[in-house]
Amino acid sequence: MTGPSEDTPDDAYEQRAGGRARIPGPRAAGDDLHAPETLPPAPPSHAVLKSLLGAWALAACSAEETQAVEDHLTECAPCAEEALRLRDAVGLLHPEESLDLKPLLRSRVLEDCLGKRPARIPVPVWANPYDTETARLDALLRDFGDSEWHTPVRLKWFEEERRRSHRTTVAGVIGHLLTVDGLIATALGLDDPLGPKAPPGGPADRTEHFWNSSPYPVTRKVREPWRAQGHTLVRTVSFAGRGVAELSVDYGGFALPLGDAFLERAFECWVHAWDIAEAVDYPYEPPSGPHLHRMIDLAARLLPGALAGRRRSGLAAPARGLVAAGAPGRTLHLEIEGAGGGGWDIALDSPAAKPSRDHTVAEVALDGLEFCQLAAGHISPEEAAVGQTGDREAIRDVLFAAASLSRL
Repeated sequence: MTGPSEDTPDDAYEQRAGGRARIPGPRAAGDDLHAPETLPPAPPSHAVLKSLLGAWALAACSAEETQAVEDHLTECAPCAEEALRLRDAVGLLHPEESLDLKPLLRSRVLEDCLGKRPARIPVPVWANPYDTETARLDALLRDFGDSEWHTPVRLKWFEEERRRSHRTTVAGVIGHLLTVDGLIATALGLDDPLGPKAPPGGPADRTEHFWNSSPYPVTRKVREPWRAQGHTLVRTVSFAGRGVAELSVDYGGFALPLGDAFLERAFECWVHAWDIAEAVDYPYEPPSGPHLHRMIDLAARLLPGALAGRRRSGLAAPARGLVAAGAPGRTLHLEIEGAGGGGWDIALDSPAAKPSRDHTVAEVALDGLEFCQLAAGHISPEEAAVGQTGDREAIRDVLFAAASLSRL
């Protein structure tokens, strides 16, 4: 952008071609020190700032204009929505960035910026891992050519007493993420990516429907709707306010509160990004410690219910001592080591029982990444390197229950 003409006072707005006003810059120190004192310029109007949104999205504003626009975006929700749409549109016009950039750079820059100036409408804490993991996966995908998008990927999970797998492609994996993330979209009242013909049921049914809905293989074009849906999900819950985390997301055979569903999708996104990176022989880092801790915490909270489900199916030892809801019962202590680790007490005989260190019958220690591999079905319970003491039957049941959390 060009500067003001020499005969234009810098404390006035210059009307440019097309009707867009220029926001004046500060007067340099020492200029006109003996000039008569004048009142500071009035702040730009809403109409002026709205007219600058296009230039702001293109990074074509002056520093003063950028500051004024971004101050306004923290106060005006309609303009903030319009700015997000324009910035997303501009992103399609720019050349893709290189994979040489560290995937965590975006989240670190945002964390630093928000630490200095918190957003008026921040992303909920429970949605941050999903926002970060989808951005990291998208960074991995940006430099992929057609051949990489059709690289074979083997999805793995654990079902009943054995490991299962399904062969697809990188594009097929992103289609899988798109369709299962759609469960959250429908819970929020948004469009289902499968459209009105979406089948009833959970992730596996939806994924099979998506994969089989066309005689042609999934292509790189799936990236755009997947990423757009992810942005929409995060934006929707950010503007929804408190209480939205308690909405229920139906997974077919079970349901999760919205906050837990976002964590589950963050975990799934990371696991499948790991699958993709392994297939194309590219390094991929685990989530940050705080995000990994939240994912492990979700898995630990789901273990009592998974154990009860396996017991009903005859796949786990019967309960040894049923207690009233909320009463202390037999407990296994799970210690997760490394980044994101911590300690969790797992109720063994009933999900409604209260775990108690005084009733601990076994202890298990696992590395955090290995526990996540187990919960993702990438390794079997027999393969997990476990430090264990106490009731062997209880330990086996909990390790198999962890593996049963995985699915297609």
